[in-house]
Amino acid sequence: MKKIAFTGGKGGTGKSTIAILNAIELLKEKKRIILCDCDVECPNDYLLLDQKLKKAEQNIYAEYPKLDKSKCTLCGKCQKACRSNAIFQAPGQFPVFIKELCSSCGVCWNVCPQKAIQPEKEKIGEIFVNKVKKNFWLITGVVRPGVEETGPAVAKTKKFALSFAKKQKVDFILFDTAAGTHCPVIAALIGSDLAMAVTEPTPMGAHDLKLVLELCQKLKIPFKVILNQSDLGDKSKILEIVKEFKTKIEKEIPYSKKIVELYSKGSLLDY
Repeated sequence: MKKIAFTGGKGGTGKSTIAILNAIELLKEKKRIILCDCDVECPNDYLLLDQKLKKAEQNIYAEYPKLDKSKCTLCGKCQKACRSNAIFQAPGQFPVFIKELCSSCGVCWNVCPQKAIQPEKEKIGEIFVNKVKKNFWLITGVVRPGVEETGPAVAKTKKFALSFAKKQKVDFILFDTAAGTHCPVIAALIGSDLAMAVTEPTPMGAHDLKLVLELCQKLKIPFKVILNQSDLGDKSKILEIVKEFKTKIEKEIPYSKKIVELYSKGSLLDY
């Protein structure tokens, strides 16, 4: 099973569109495909494929720290160990946990010598499965409004998708990441066999492409560059970036009115 991530630092480059079109092409080649939408804050692959998210296949839970003040000795070890700066502790006071910054890593309750911190489970989202066509499944992770740290939700969506993929014996699983280079994107990229970095011929597209390729290098994930809407701008800056990273533009995709029309109707499956 080949695991390919479609990513891009800048939003609006056509990352989701290209991920879907790749899935369709692989389907035409008689491959069994899963497309996993890891943009859990605002997934849109199901809209572009004219699908509806009905009954959730699985709930997504995160664990957050809960303090037992009767056991806490104010040692401060939890605060020092938290790499997310999600724990605030004033001198002589009990630690305060900031859920919006918490990544549910579990370090705080593991380092507490008094076992004064215990994990508390909370539902933060849901996972949906759509059978789009024969041999083509869409898996969508969705977090509840207000969830700030979505990396754990992405990781759980991926874990579900990989397990589902093994049961269905698929040939390819395509991960559509969120835009950017933050924790949810990293969670979506980790473990991929290849990252397809989608960009556009603009200064911002070039700037963010460099960030994405640097991230892929740090994660030791092989990458290829796809230049979308290649005939609408100046690709000179993109060429500078690919030269810097000793790679090339794998594919140049010109502007297509047909794709835009299908996109606007949520009918990319008809391409």
